[in-house]
Amino acid sequence: MIYGAAGYTGSMAAEHAASAGLDLVLAGRDRDRAALEVLAARLGTDVRLFALDDSGAIETGLEGISVLLNTAGPFNNTAEPLMSAAIRAGVHYLDFSAEIDTYRQALALDGQARAAGVMLLPGSGGSVAMLGSLAGHAVARIKDPHKISIALHVAGGMSRGSAISASQNIVTETLHLVDGELVVRSSEDVRDFDFGKGPQSSVPVTLPDLVTLHQATGVTDIETFVHVTAGAFPSGDIEDLPAGPGTEERAANRYRAAVEVSDTDGNVVYSVLDTVNGYTFTAMAAAEAARRVLAGEVRPGFQTPVGLFGHVFAETIADTRITDLLPDEY
Repeated sequence: MIYGAAGYTGSMAAEHAASAGLDLVLAGRDRDRAALEVLAARLGTDVRLFALDDSGAIETGLEGISVLLNTAGPFNNTAEPLMSAAIRAGVHYLDFSAEIDTYRQALALDGQARAAGVMLLPGSGGSVAMLGSLAGHAVARIKDPHKISIALHVAGGMSRGSAISASQNIVTETLHLVDGELVVRSSEDVRDFDFGKGPQSSVPVTLPDLVTLHQATGVTDIETFVHVTAGAFPSGDIEDLPAGPGTEERAANRYRAAVEVSDTDGNVVYSVLDTVNGYTFTAMAAAEAARRVLAGEVRPGFQTPVGLFGHVFAETIADTRITDLLPDEY
């Protein structure tokens, strides 16, 4: 089941899931009925409608489902009720949230999920899958990794749904992980990262990778940054935005990421990732993750994409490459 399949990225994920031959059900709220029915008619799938303010209705909606991909943001509103219902219904849960509270909720539900034999896999697409794979690759290159500094280069326009999620889920504190604990840091601690075309000024931000990278690698000191191409953040009324960037805009704006991993002796490795536009990657990665979970790649409890699938996961999605740089190249 894809819940939120009427949305911009959700509909793309549904297209990829159908192309992969998955036995698919599209779902959402009653207000999405028309859009869901049009998409379902094109893909030859069934539609189920249920809201998330009634736990009983969610469980009824999940009957006969083995894997649920939640694509309905803001995830602060949808992840917890769907995760909780999935645990009760014995359904594995996936999403591609970029909101750190989703991961805190998954951690809080870890014990219940394990007891029920249910997997919680937030971040099955998007930056968590990208950055997790990149960091996992670099961590494997160094003995006794101590610190991860990682940055995402965002390019191209933002979808209406992403803009709404961002506006509703602004983290007032900039955090980083120090000795395994989330600690406030200055938002002015700007630094350069080379994404493959020279240094780019990047600002510290609170990304869910602070949780997922620690979970997957065990590294206790992690900091996350972002470099945003001019024009990526929308101006004006969010509701007037188009659903999302078109095919040509996505093709013209690839995403990149860079990571620096160091050990206590001062040894450093540096790797960069280059991939398709973030929305394209997210839809493809989430559909592929769902396919692999349906095929039996499952571990109960809160999991991360790199922890479950290995750090090569991102490189299995579209045209994604990870390259190692030598010290004199960055």
